[in-house]
Amino acid sequence: MRKKEMEITDTAAIESIILKSSVCRLAMSENDRPYIVPLCFGYKDNALYFHSAREGKKVDMLRKNSKVCFELDTDNEIVSDESPCKWTMKYRSVIGNGKASLIHDPEAKRQAFDIIMHHYSDKVSAYSEAGLDNSLIIKIEIESMTGKQLGY
Repeated sequence: MRKKEMEITDTAAIESIILKSSVCRLAMSENDRPYIVPLCFGYKDNALYFHSAREGKKVDMLRKNSKVCFELDTDNEIVSDESPCKWTMKYRSVIGNGKASLIHDPEAKRQAFDIIMHHYSDKVSAYSEAGLDNSLIIKIEIESMTGKQLGY
């Protein structure tokens, strides 16, 4: 990272940003063309979990190339100034790389859905067999990640 004073290296601080974020942006690539999607997610044990339809562009791309990049951010606030060139934004963010796998096993899907739901709610959920059958879980094993902040 070029600006070391903005870097966050503490694992607990990085995980705090992840847990406070409400959206994870997942980036993939196919034929040298990037593609990024905002997703609901869950995080546990150095892995990110997303639910998805069983078919579609994202799934097709991950089947061809499992290498991904992800981004999460929180505490965003615009900082204005009289000079337009001095406007900035306060933020905390995490960017990382990992490898995606597609989970089809019903029990593993249930566990992943619990992780995702726990990120947004304390409610315990029951999942219908049809719902599990019609969904796919994407698991990202995180290989590296860094945190960054400005204004905090």
